[in-house]
Amino acid sequence: MPGLLLTPPSIPAVPFDSVKSLPRVKMAASVAAAAGRIRRAIRRSPPWQGLCFRALSSEAPPTQAAAVRDAFLSFFRDRHGHRLVPSASVRPRGDPTLLFVNAGMNQFKPIFLGTVDPRSEMAGFRRVANSQKCVRAGGRHNDLEDVGQDLSHHTFFEMLGNWAFGGEYFKEEACSMAWELLTQVYGIPEDRLWVSYFGGDPKAGLGADLESRDIWLNLGVPASRVLSFGPQENFWEMGDTGPCGPCTEIHYDLAGGVGAPQLVELWNLVFMQHNREADGSLQPLPQRHVDTGMGLERLVAVLQGKHSTYDTDLFSPLLNAIHQGCGAPPYSGRVGAADEGHIDTAYRVVADHIRTLSICIADGVSPGMSGAPLIVRRILRRAVRFSTEVLRAPPGFLGSLVPVVVETLGGAYPELHKNSAQIVSLVSEDEAAFLASLQRGRRIIERTLKRLGPSDVFPAEVAWSLSLSGNLGLPLDLVELMLEEKGVQLDSAGLARLAQEEAQHRAQQAEPVQEQGLRLDVHALGELQRRGVPPTDDSPKYSYSLRPSGGYEFSTCEARVLQLYAEDGRAVATTGEGQRYGLLLDRTNFYAEQGGQASDRGYLVRVEQQDVLFPVAQAQVCGGFILHEVVAPECLKVGDRVQLHVDEAWRLSCMEKHTAAHLLNWALRKALGPSTEQRGSHLSPERLRFDVATQAPLTPKQLQAVEDTVQEAVGRDEAVYMEEVALARTTHVPGLRSLDEVYPDPVRVVSVGVPVAHALEPASQAALQTSVELCCGTHLLRTGAIGDLVIVGERQLAKGTTRLLAITGEQARQAREVGQSLAQEVEAAAERLSRGSRDVVEAQRLSKDMGRLTDAVDTSVMPQWQRRELQATLKALQRRANTAIRKLEMGQAVLKTQELLQRHSEGPLIVDTVSAESLSMLVKVVRQLCKQAPSTSVLLLSPQPLGQVLCACQVAQSATPAFTAEAWALAVCSHMGGKAWGSRVVAQGTGSTADLEEPSPPSSLEWVPCHQSDP
Repeated sequence: MPGLLLTPPSIPAVPFDSVKSLPRVKMAASVAAAAGRIRRAIRRSPPWQGLCFRALSSEAPPTQAAAVRDAFLSFFRDRHGHRLVPSASVRPRGDPTLLFVNAGMNQFKPIFLGTVDPRSEMAGFRRVANSQKCVRAGGRHNDLEDVGQDLSHHTFFEMLGNWAFGGEYFKEEACSMAWELLTQVYGIPEDRLWVSYFGGDPKAGLGADLESRDIWLNLGVPASRVLSFGPQENFWEMGDTGPCGPCTEIHYDLAGGVGAPQLVELWNLVFMQHNREADGSLQPLPQRHVDTGMGLERLVAVLQGKHSTYDTDLFSPLLNAIHQGCGAPPYSGRVGAADEGHIDTAYRVVADHIRTLSICIADGVSPGMSGAPLIVRRILRRAVRFSTEVLRAPPGFLGSLVPVVVETLGGAYPELHKNSAQIVSLVSEDEAAFLASLQRGRRIIERTLKRLGPSDVFPAEVAWSLSLSGNLGLPLDLVELMLEEKGVQLDSAGLARLAQEEAQHRAQQAEPVQEQGLRLDVHALGELQRRGVPPTDDSPKYSYSLRPSGGYEFSTCEARVLQLYAEDGRAVATTGEGQRYGLLLDRTNFYAEQGGQASDRGYLVRVEQQDVLFPVAQAQVCGGFILHEVVAPECLKVGDRVQLHVDEAWRLSCMEKHTAAHLLNWALRKALGPSTEQRGSHLSPERLRFDVATQAPLTPKQLQAVEDTVQEAVGRDEAVYMEEVALARTTHVPGLRSLDEVYPDPVRVVSVGVPVAHALEPASQAALQTSVELCCGTHLLRTGAIGDLVIVGERQLAKGTTRLLAITGEQARQAREVGQSLAQEVEAAAERLSRGSRDVVEAQRLSKDMGRLTDAVDTSVMPQWQRRELQATLKALQRRANTAIRKLEMGQAVLKTQELLQRHSEGPLIVDTVSAESLSMLVKVVRQLCKQAPSTSVLLLSPQPLGQVLCACQVAQSATPAFTAEAWALAVCSHMGGKAWGSRVVAQGTGSTADLEEPSPPSSLEWVPCHQSDP
């Protein structure tokens, strides 16, 4: 029930018997009784539709949604000193547990967990407020299939929230602010508001939150409208583990004193004061926080006196546009059986989904084949289904609704204006593709049904090929619906088997999950902060220089052991031999994994005992503290002085890849345009992975141009400048590259070829002409050490997002050599093909060589632009080779046909053996014979060098249906221990025999008189 884990506004109104005011001494009993009734009512009550709703005032005009949002933000900023922060992207930032941002608190998780970088802007947050874009579709919180069925569910909504971190304020202030805003700013009558609080959980040893109860009573809420609930309703948890705490909720009475109260949850105030441990126990948090959330859509519905969120000005422009664009009857808010033809359901689905699609695509989540992009694809196709099949919308209709969304929400979320053209393009493209797939799907279903018997189930393999996981991208429920309309049952068991196989295949293809290293939990971090331990000084990681010879010299680093942690997270004073430990030092030269760059590895030694090496497997950063994962060959204890040595070859390879990534980013912008944006990257000594937002897949020419640009910068051996500057200085630099990440302040700027100070000058255009980025990684000091960069892989992660794989240095040089070698082989094959082939055998040998070359080009590590060009060339050459084979085979077939006609006089049967290099050649001879002797049935066998026998046959039309080619071939091939396939007229097969010296095998002739209708 806590609002941060339920889709506002999806909670139904709660009708229950009025609770009369009772003396305070009877309050507890009355509250318990009322809570029981309200809990039962919540579980059985219908959705919001159809409820009695008395407006706040019959005279006051409704408050516009934009004004409601602005009033919330202004209230907390102006009256209570909150800092306003922008909404985070709906694409989660560094949180693999989420498909989408689904609550306002998501972006503040590092604060709750204690892992926030102490140098970042976020670390200074004390009291903040915002309106957060939220998507709840897929994953743990999924409202997708409910949208349209009632008047309240949405896949996208806005969460208004205010937060207090580290005990800045707590229950009393949070409740008072909420009450003040609702009653004084929004003017909601106090007698329309009810509140609930946590009534305790004896099993967990938690008492009732009487503090919250008393706060509400002191604010003037009557005891009869202060209700207690258990943990299911009024105890909020982030997940299975992590920060959690009691919550208090404010409910609104839609009935307004007319009959029984009808309650909807309006605002949820969460008081984080506990931590759920891995064993399920609760421990006090080192710091307490306030986390509140209120759905804008529901609040606006209440303030505008509407029965449904779809009746507010957040949706009415869209519903009007849908009516005008489709010509369907106007939206009337019907649900269930009253909604004849599902017209109003379709209105709600399309209006909700186009909002969600616009927000997701603007934030870089485009339709794709897995994860969040797959959910977006399903949302888009669900919208297309309802718009075309129910509302009868014309093609391209969904894209025409995007400007309405931009007009409605663009003032609050400017990224909608910035990306409106891309949103329209992607929505329209996918809509057209889906409609085309739908037509193809219907044709495939019709063809398949013609082959099925009356009692056969529809093949799972065909349904799978039609589905989102298959080739056409049709939702499986749509496939089932199309079959249901035909009265055909789907092979559900087979479909489940295919789904399981697909899941296993995806698991095998997925990139290996890196083993989770040792981490500092919220308690360990809190204890370090309580003791005043400063964050780890990791500035020595930048302590390296170029030798005169051109090589790099990496300085060692001396440090003191501050704390040791066992694998179970316990702080210990000493290590045991052979055990894995987390090592916290006062300073380090190790780079901890972050910003897409792999962690350093290396070793450390005790200063007084340099002959014992402690291997360091990796380093992780947690809340500004660097934890080194070491295996201790001997005892190590707190207070020891150690000397750290990074693996220089590993570090240098990472530096090469990171500087190359910056050059690649700049080259992509130069080739594709300044609007090109990086979507993520990861680099290790072996390779560089780079995700980029693109309007269309890169062409071979563009890929080559990107490589050429990087090569030019490498060839110039430009200096790489790095400098820490105030974050504020970087906010308005044209062309400066940054990601949707939390950066420290001051922040490190990396500039290629231009000093940082010059690049950041107000009038400077340097960042438009070279690579200038915010980055805390380690980089080369000159670009020449990269040697070369080759893009060796490219694939579409989702529509509008391309993943590139690149290598550098010696690996890149080898890749270019492989590409050149394969290009020469393809050129030689083309020359052979141009000369022509003397016979079928030579032509088939050349075709096989083409196939071998194609496999080599597909799998070799080589430049991707060259791979794509060679693939296109080989495809054309293969077509030419196949055409040449067909012509040669046809010519030979004519000759063999003449020979056979000379040997066999006119009659109903020809059964013989001939030499043929392939089954296709044998079939051509059979067809030629039957063409020249239409009343003759023919069966030919062709012995092959290794004992295999090829078989082909065709029966005269006058001989069918009693005598079929398929049955004839099957009888002959079965006699030879083989198999056959084909139709009633033409069939082919293979077998094996040791003796085929007789021109007409007895089995071929003996079978015919028994089965031929007219011998």
